[in-house]
Formats: sequence, structure tokens, C-alpha cells
Amino acid sequence: MLNAQWYNPLDQTLRELRLATRQLLYKFNKTSPEQVKIRRTLQQDLFAEVGRDVFIEPPFFCDYGQHIRLGDKVFFNFNCVVLDVGCVTIGNNVFFGPAVQIYTVNHPLGADERRSGIEQALPINIADDVWIGGGVIICPGVSIGARSVIAAGSVVTQDVPADVVVAGNPGRVLRRLNADTTADT
Repeated sequence: MLNAQWYNPLDQTLRELRLATRQLLYKFNKTSPEQVKIRRTLQQDLFAEVGRDVFIEPPFFCDYGQHIRLGDKVFFNFNCVVLDVGCVTIGNNVFFGPAVQIYTVNHPLGADERRSGIEQALPINIADDVWIGGGVIICPGVSIGARSVIAAGSVVTQDVPADVVVAGNPGRVLRRLNADTTADT
């Protein structure tokens, strides 16, 4: 699964891992705003790596959690979904608007293969200092370069270079950013 090979998601071990993750997420999503220490402990139990000053607004959803690596100062707003069948690596100072969806899972194009239930996972990498607006969808296998901005509602289907603003469906580069730019999207 983690090597981008086709696999069966109904495998008993995978089912058990997803169930354990659902139990952690249930606890996390029921925490109150003042339960910062409990949230931090649950994040460390859930994710492969958690940097300093990570803040996730509940509700938050993921498949396994253990395939997600979070850098320092990562912020997820309400209602984000990370389908981490493949690895998801998020750098430092990355901000996610509400309802962002990150999908590493891919399905066959042919109906016969889809009926078989097999899936494939492609990793997603998000570099440092990226801002991802509300409602963005990031598709399997995408990498987003440092300091880029993805405008709200965009669907990112291919790699994004560093220092750009991307918008639309499919997401396209609208302009390049420079060190002096103040984002206005």
C-alpha cells in the first residue's frame, strides 16, 4: 500500500488499523477547546510525527493517522479530511482553511478493476510556509512547493512549484510570488 502498489483495503489488518484510528478521532473530536493537553496527547498517539505548536480544530478526519507527518506550527481549521492511505508529509508553518480534503487514495479507471475493490495510494508532500484556502481538494501524488498559496475551492491535480498562487479546477498557476508579496487571496 505504502509503495504505490494496488492493494485490497478490506484486508483485516487494515480494517483493524482504521477502527483504532476512528476510536482516537472520536475522542479527539469530542474534546473541548480548553482540553489542549488532551488534544496534544491524542495527536501524538494518532500521527507519525507532530511538530511544535500544531493546532487542529475538531472535527478532523483521517484513515490511519500513522501515515501523516506534521511539521512545526501547522494549523488545520474545522472539518478537514486527510485520506492517508499513502504518506502525507506537511512542512512547517502550513495553514489549512476549513473543509480542506487531502486524498492519497486512487482507484482504477476501468469498471471491472474498480469492482474488484482494489486501491492504490500516492504520497502527498506539502512544503514549508504553504497556505491552503478553504474547500481545497488535493489529489493523489501531488507535491506543493514552499511558500505557495492555494486559493479557496481549488482542486490541485498536479504538482505546484514554490512561490506561486494557484486557483481553479483544475488548479492553475495565476501568478508568481516574491519575497515582498503580501498574499491578498
